[in-house]
Amino acid sequence: MSSIKISVALLATGMLLAGCVSTSKVTTQPEQLQHHRFVLESVNGKDVNQAKPLELSFGENMFVSGNMCNQFSGNAKLSDGDMKVKTLAMSRMLCSDPQLNQLDALLGAMLKDGVQVDLTENQLTLATSHDSLVYKLSDLMN
Repeated sequence: MSSIKISVALLATGMLLAGCVSTSKVTTQPEQLQHHRFVLESVNGKDVNQAKPLELSFGENMFVSGNMCNQFSGNAKLSDGDMKVKTLAMSRMLCSDPQLNQLDALLGAMLKDGVQVDLTENQLTLATSHDSLVYKLSDLMN
């Protein structure tokens, strides 16, 4: 009879622990992004093929920098998986490639207005309710 009670207690404990794990939300932390460089792979599910890699890098204290057509940089704040760059500096050249012009505007708006950030293994996703940019981890920055 006592082995049944032990089995029931173990089963109840396992179910309780499984419930705790399934309801927890894991969000990307600044330490996971800092000192990493990512290269853009896709925009809204469509592959990006550019001669020059389109990069996004994270330095000390969440200093974010990168390029589309133009160079950009600023200090990001990451809270509960939402990232914002309050003051984003960006060069303002018109590009001959209309896709790069659109990507400049899209990424600028995402960073200024706030974007959900998800880092899963070597893939970084920046997403809003309308758009998503998927980057692949390229390497560590110096």
